[in-house]
Amino acid sequence: MSDGRFIAIDWGTTNRRAWLIERGQVLAAHRDDRGVRAMASADYPAAIAELRARFGDIRVLAAGMVGSSRGWREAPYVPCPAGAAELAAQLLEVERDVWIVPGVSHLGEGRADVMRGEEVQLIGAVAAGLAPHDGLLVQPGTHSKWAWMQGGRIARFATAMTGELFDLLRRHSILAEMMRETPDPDSDAFALGVARGAAGESLLHALFDVRAGTLLGLRDASAGASLASGLLIGAEIAAHRADMAGGVHLLAEGPLAAAYARAIALSVATAHVVDSEAAFVAGISMIEEMRR
Repeated sequence: MSDGRFIAIDWGTTNRRAWLIERGQVLAAHRDDRGVRAMASADYPAAIAELRARFGDIRVLAAGMVGSSRGWREAPYVPCPAGAAELAAQLLEVERDVWIVPGVSHLGEGRADVMRGEEVQLIGAVAAGLAPHDGLLVQPGTHSKWAWMQGGRIARFATAMTGELFDLLRRHSILAEMMRETPDPDSDAFALGVARGAAGESLLHALFDVRAGTLLGLRDASAGASLASGLLIGAEIAAHRADMAGGVHLLAEGPLAAAYARAIALSVATAHVVDSEAAFVAGISMIEEMRR
């Protein structure tokens, strides 16, 4: 059925990215907004058929929220430490030569954690030589992941709900009217927020200052989003500051990469930005190679 080519899908909550890959090289790509949130369980076979019509009737490997309880079918979680071999061994076939990559779980330090989709980028960043085999990798986002790699495998990780909290504050809180602007990572307000968040100031109190400081004329309302963003990212960094001495590799692009890179720099650490798409392609290619 396959000549060595396969279709890789990064199937998230709101978006879907697909690539036609052969020997680790991207031959074609497609992106749309048909994320899991826009799909019913009965929609997936037709969606796969459309991609095969575009790229060829070949094997499909899908990662991300497609394998969650909200997706097509729930795939297992592979416990840490986890690498490409462990993920390949637990692939879930959901229909003819269509496989879902499992997620990764971590139990330790008195808490539980899970990820879906990020694991492919993490192992791929190392496999492609974009990040060290042993080091700290960070994936900013709705649910940011801080992952400690050992020997190219995910040894442990921690999730921060930074992006989701920012969105909730911006849409549904008393701070909403002060958070209408797009956060500016180059602004003084962002830098102030990072400094206060990273210093361990009470986040709950500091966030209310976004409103109070504006009402009392200490800052313009247009600075609210930047200050809040800085506070949240600074608090996220504070939790892992002791592990940042060797630098941080950021799997991000665009505004998120800029915001986290500056926040990490302000925290006196070095941020190395990694191409997240290249990392995903390398990771999914490695899993496909080990599957065969």
